Amino acid sequence: MADRFRDLLWADITAIYSGICDHPFITGLTDGSLSHDQFRYYITQDDHYLRGYARALAGCAAKADDENDTVLFARHAHEAILAEQDAHAELLAGLGTSAAQAAGEPVSPTTQAYVSYLLSVTVLGSYAEAVAAVLPCYWIYAAVGEHLQKNGSPDPLYQRWIDMYAGDEFAVMVDDVLAVTDRLGDRASTHETELMRRHFRTASRYEWMFWDAAYRQEAWPV
Repeated sequence: MADRFRDLLWADITAIYSGICDHPFITGLTDGSLSHDQFRYYITQDDHYLRGYARALAGCAAKADDENDTVLFARHAHEAILAEQDAHAELLAGLGTSAAQAAGEPVSPTTQAYVSYLLSVTVLGSYAEAVAAVLPCYWIYAAVGEHLQKNGSPDPLYQRWIDMYAGDEFAVMVDDVLAVTDRLGDRASTHETELMRRHFRTASRYEWMFWDAAYRQEAWPV
């Protein structure tokens, strides 16, 4: 029996998370096999994704039934935009492109599907459902950052990206959202609990798909 609601959620995605850690995009960050073209594709799509993710976080802020939660998610929405403007601009410059060029690149099928899913849940679902849907992007990135930091990367650009998600500042953000998740899960009905678990699993699958799309440099087939 899970002691905390978060433990129940994580138990649902252990195979998905293992698949993420074993994916050649992730292993390529530390063994040096990931090409800059693949990483550039990833950062470009993440640029698109974070704009939609910020809107999903703003949706969580609007639905929150606690003013502290409203402040929390509104602040995180703002910080998601700042990450796009600052960290991405720095990484893209190191890759020989710019944020303006990235913004002009087409949105991939996976990016569009993932963002559309998050926005539909935050608009149509309950507050608890919305939090469960946005949680994987927080939690999985923190876990992957910690996992990658053990070996580091021979590429300074990749190491800069790893440091961002393995850092203490991001860990605090994740812990704050996990505390909200536990509180919402503890008071959720059986039906809402199942919905939260479903959204968390689905968004976690999209996390794997996002990295896989970058590795393949996915394009629209028609």
